[in-house]
Amino acid sequence: MCGHGPGGHHGRCDCRGARMEGFMQPCLLLLLYEKPTHGYELMESMNRLGLWEGVPDAGAVYRHLRRLEEEGLVRSHWSTVGPGPARRRYEITPEGIDYLHDWAVTIRRNKAALDTFLRRYEAIFGQDKDMEKGN
Repeated sequence: MCGHGPGGHHGRCDCRGARMEGFMQPCLLLLLYEKPTHGYELMESMNRLGLWEGVPDAGAVYRHLRRLEEEGLVRSHWSTVGPGPARRRYEITPEGIDYLHDWAVTIRRNKAALDTFLRRYEAIFGQDKDMEKGN
């Protein structure tokens, strides 16, 4: 974390952790490829990915699922299997699998660019710069 906080660097801090909401779609698609399931279980699985602090926002997860379904990348149906009320069960479509493959290409490209940035940064400041600041 950067530690600039409110009123810090130019009055705001955009470097405080990357915004992961845009990465939610490929995560949902990957998890649904591994196992069709319902929204609550998806949130728990996303938490285990370690990309979010705590469980991702339920509203954001369901907004992304709805958008993925509208785009034909995910389909859902009501499931009455198991105890409790009926739940909407989501699964990835063949189009969703193709889209997941496209995401993997983009992620690899972005990872290479981020690795290049970090190598240059660390060549200048060293790897332990955050630890020196007490973060």
